[in-house]
Amino acid sequence: MKMIRFTPLVLFLAALLFGSQEASAQIEIGVKVSPSVTSTRTIAKEQYNFKNDGARVGFGMGVIADYFFGANYAFSSGLIYNIKGGNVAYDYRQSSGTTQTIIEGSDDINLQYLEIPVSIKLFTNEISAGTRVYFQAGTSLNTLLAAKVNDRKVDNDTGDRFTQRFNTFEIGAILGAGVEKQLGQSTKLFGGLSYHRGLTDVDDDYYASIFSDSKVELKSSSFALDFGVKF
Repeated sequence: MKMIRFTPLVLFLAALLFGSQEASAQIEIGVKVSPSVTSTRTIAKEQYNFKNDGARVGFGMGVIADYFFGANYAFSSGLIYNIKGGNVAYDYRQSSGTTQTIIEGSDDINLQYLEIPVSIKLFTNEISAGTRVYFQAGTSLNTLLAAKVNDRKVDNDTGDRFTQRFNTFEIGAILGAGVEKQLGQSTKLFGGLSYHRGLTDVDDDYYASIFSDSKVELKSSSFALDFGVKF
């Protein structure tokens, strides 16, 4: 009888196969939508009068995945298309002898990102039949897809696309909580509230150059309602 030799490659493939089968029982994949209220935080010297001038409606949607490494603990990630931004205004006036410098304006900023959330979800035990509360904390890695300023994609004065005004990458923090309801063997509905706070400057020196000050920054913030289903 011919003997089967278990080479390292065979053992590795077998471990990968059985590991994947075991892991698949611990992964819950779903989709979600997230209407939001989003705004832009401004960081600048008070004399520039550079400020958040109002919020706008945002929207997110995409695929999520929760990988459970315990009955009540999960690593959560996904791929989310998200629209955020806000209104900013500035009114800077400076006098030097007989010369007065006036820099004023307002912009409605619309930024569209592809986001990868990286977070931990903590679940309670059932508070009623098939119902658990979850808490979420982590970060998100975001890539800019498109940008509009005052509902235009292109600057009429320069002909440049507005994406050139903003940094390609953004990092944000996520805090959230919600409720998840079991609807069968594998289907779950969930709903919750999350806060997303931008940690990095989204301005690619455009607004900084207006005031000739590298310390002028824009950062995003949003509150979102999260609704979805996992399979």
